Amino acid sequence: MPHAYSLIGRRGRWQWVVLLLLLGLGLPAAAQNTRYTIRGRVTDARAEALPGATVRLLNTVLGASSTSEGTYELTATVSAGTYQLEISSVGYTPQRRQVVLGSETTVVVPEVSLRDDLVQLNDVVVTGISVATSKKQLGNTIATVSGDELRATVPTQIDQALQGKFAGVQINQNSGNPAGGISVRLRGVSTVAGSSDPLYIVDGVIVNNDSPQLLDLGGYAQNRLVDISPNDVERIEVIKGAAAAAIYGSRASNGVVQIFTKRGKEGKTQVTVSSQLLVSQLRKKLDYNDYPFRYVNLTDNANRTQEAVTRYNYQDDIFRTAVGTDNYVSVTGGTTTTKYFASGNYFRNQGIVDNTDFNRGGGRVRLQQALGSKVNLSVGANYTLSRSHEIPNGGINEAYGALTGFIFANNYINPQRDAATGRYPSTSPQAIVLRTNPLEAINRFKFQQQTSRFIGDAQLNFTPFAGFTIDYVLGYDASTQVGTAFIPPGNTTPSYGAGYSRRADRTAYLVNQDLTLSYRRDLAEWLTSTTTAGGTLQYDQAVSTGLLATQLAPLIEIISGTIVPAEARQERVIRGAFVQQTFGLGNRLFLTGAARVDASSVFGPSNRTQFYPKVSGSYVISEESFWKDGALSQAIPQLKLRASYGQTGNQTGIGAYQRFTNYNASTLGTLPGLVPATLRGNNDLGPERQAEFEFGFDASLLKDRLGFEVSYFDKRVYDLLLQRDLAFSSGFSSRFENIGNMTNRGIEVLVRATPVQTPAVRWNITGTFTHNRNRITDIPGGLLTFAEGFGQVAAVEGQPLGTYYSTYFARNPDGSLLLTPAGLPQRERGIQGTNGQPNTPQRAADGQPSGTILNKVIGNPNPQYVASLINEVSLLNNRLTLRLQFDTQQNFDVFNFTKRVGDRDLYGSLAGYEPELRGEVPKGTSTALFAIFENWIEDGSFVKLREASASYLLTPKFLGMRDLRLSLAGRNLLVFTDYSGYDPEVNAAGQSNAVRGFDFVEVPIPRSVSVGLNASF
Repeated sequence: MPHAYSLIGRRGRWQWVVLLLLLGLGLPAAAQNTRYTIRGRVTDARAEALPGATVRLLNTVLGASSTSEGTYELTATVSAGTYQLEISSVGYTPQRRQVVLGSETTVVVPEVSLRDDLVQLNDVVVTGISVATSKKQLGNTIATVSGDELRATVPTQIDQALQGKFAGVQINQNSGNPAGGISVRLRGVSTVAGSSDPLYIVDGVIVNNDSPQLLDLGGYAQNRLVDISPNDVERIEVIKGAAAAAIYGSRASNGVVQIFTKRGKEGKTQVTVSSQLLVSQLRKKLDYNDYPFRYVNLTDNANRTQEAVTRYNYQDDIFRTAVGTDNYVSVTGGTTTTKYFASGNYFRNQGIVDNTDFNRGGGRVRLQQALGSKVNLSVGANYTLSRSHEIPNGGINEAYGALTGFIFANNYINPQRDAATGRYPSTSPQAIVLRTNPLEAINRFKFQQQTSRFIGDAQLNFTPFAGFTIDYVLGYDASTQVGTAFIPPGNTTPSYGAGYSRRADRTAYLVNQDLTLSYRRDLAEWLTSTTTAGGTLQYDQAVSTGLLATQLAPLIEIISGTIVPAEARQERVIRGAFVQQTFGLGNRLFLTGAARVDASSVFGPSNRTQFYPKVSGSYVISEESFWKDGALSQAIPQLKLRASYGQTGNQTGIGAYQRFTNYNASTLGTLPGLVPATLRGNNDLGPERQAEFEFGFDASLLKDRLGFEVSYFDKRVYDLLLQRDLAFSSGFSSRFENIGNMTNRGIEVLVRATPVQTPAVRWNITGTFTHNRNRITDIPGGLLTFAEGFGQVAAVEGQPLGTYYSTYFARNPDGSLLLTPAGLPQRERGIQGTNGQPNTPQRAADGQPSGTILNKVIGNPNPQYVASLINEVSLLNNRLTLRLQFDTQQNFDVFNFTKRVGDRDLYGSLAGYEPELRGEVPKGTSTALFAIFENWIEDGSFVKLREASASYLLTPKFLGMRDLRLSLAGRNLLVFTDYSGYDPEVNAAGQSNAVRGFDFVEVPIPRSVSVGLNASF
């Protein structure tokens, strides 16, 4: 197997040469210059102080931020002359002021008032590696959100906080565990076998957001974004389209999420302290079976003899009211040349399932140092240590777990431990399917996970002369995750009665080095040019081990007895280079072309190097004189037309070495040897590729009080990596090939409005709407099923990915159910259609179904549209702030596997079994329905009150306090849905890309309320 380092050669040496050269060029410059102090004040449209505004002296690395009073002071050691001072803030239109630096060393700039920019065309965003530009130049959309918006309702992790904030983004919380996994989909699903999660970049560091399942917890797995405290976030930019993401190459087909953390600010030291108390509860319990009788005989439908029983609601013992706390402190300050930021956080949150919790503690530092007027150095580090106590759900692969034990239980059995013997009774005595007593799983099982993680970076910015910048970024992300599990001997599990012990760990690290050169020049008064070029080198490695032991000795919790070991190692290298050229004509027409070349060690020599082009254009038509000077500017103050095309890649569909035919260790007698794996290698594999076309417009109305952002996208994914079955004579079962295709077509709309804006009252409205139609084609054999959905979820030719494909009701010509002679519903039979052809039902002479049991598409987990509505009202001169956010997903199906099990006569723990006990339907109905999967597909449409908050700002004058904000907030407070399960949003397959909307007793998303305070000194 070739070593991944073979792609690197003498990697790394040239970066240090560049660093030394830049430092050498930058340091002497300060000796010839004069020290100037530039002062001023920034306000908003209501003439109120605007804190946090950025003040930059253009063509230098010097800048400052406005204080809470809106004032700023920028010290610049530069040569005398005329400069441009740019004042900007997110959500406002930036302004420039000419500053003449001469004999006077102190310059006072007149007060600058920034007005709201609902269209946000002037916001500066990072469109590529270290490449910043204003939104007006972009031919594609980039969504932004501030850290204050994210923290409105105390989210436990960053991706959870993004829900409902962007158009074109679908974010689902798959589990209600305190570190529950989150799935983020930008403009639909972009792969089948790989991950559809976007590429995450934190302060220039490409970070690992894998969801490794070290322990089988029933589908639930933590996202590694949970390691980053939302309190440290300054802002987030989301790149949805391929045209914007193309500059990131072979890792960007799912989009890019860039997270920018807080940095030091010029001025005296400022301290911020915040503390939140969280309370979480189960929002809804399932209706349980409380009928006081049961059938004595379940196999003989003619025998209707019943006996009296006492029914128990197990949910009362499984769920609890959970309490948590989130504490944070930060220190920031500095001078014009040296700025610093440091923070510490501790988060502890109980889960609503008893004996579960998640704890996270960590710290972050950032130091920025100006080396003269041309060089700026920034170094950052973040360390996090987290620990969680888990209770397994059982799920697909294992028979242990609390919630699966609950749904497979006969709830006429008291689940409590016997006071005399100390043993827990078996709650599912039927010999067909045994499961664990749920209370034993909660009180005796020990499942824990711990993660230690460090993320660091060093960044150098060099401006040798006006318009030319060189940026170097070195990023490092290293984590170690350890999971341990223990089930004591003498338990109620059907598989591990003699005990179970597991230890698994995964160590991963990722290094990225990026060098970017950018040159901006005015070629003429009406023509500007920006040229950017760069290179990147990325290396990542993961090593995992696992030990499983059974037949444990008494009192022993560690690995002992019969041991099954496992180990995996992988490493990957990606090299890339890109170039981008932008021309601006008259500050209103912008044309951009770019290309990136990537080489990845995952693929063979023939497909290792890939080319990803991009082209885009934008036309700010409202900047034309005929528009600005006419009546159109009164009706539509801002209007930008845009279009873009780009290509990206995805290499998550296969592992680092799956293009090879691998071998497994084996022993024949006493001799060690090798046997080939069942997966055959394919050295001609290439990455999955995506091409996307996007066009749309940005506009404002009503004197910039109403803003629109509308986009249409057509995303085509081809060369999907899928496994094709092979003939048995080949000696292999399957191999990966580039054979599938997929499309996502849709429209996304973002609306911002300010209906009321006075010194006393401000009302902001933000609405999003996304419609996407997914379709997959060229599937081998027209059908590919997924084990994570018990084989009932599939990729079907011409259908959206993840449709439910299974049995359905036999019906009469009029649509009514065709019942058996005993009056029971039954499955349809006949001739199964292949390659997209329809099924052909058949009837026997007696009119009953005959032939093969038929399957068809019975549901679709992909919503027809996703939308959100956010209202924020500020009262009492911005002291009192009220906020509501409603999210909705409409017209999608959920596979309610929970109800399928709970309504079955063998278990009968849910109320859906009661009609059979009462004699309202024939005995045996639940058994018949159990095999007809169409019966368990439900409409999952919902409207959620996702967030609600109220905060009040005080300005006490004691202990040096600048301000004190009191807050009350809630998440998932109300859900309006017809879905009968816990929550239509959860997914028992975790972050699976193909299996979605599969409800199999995953931990429900809780209703959470928090009260807190935030003080600044």
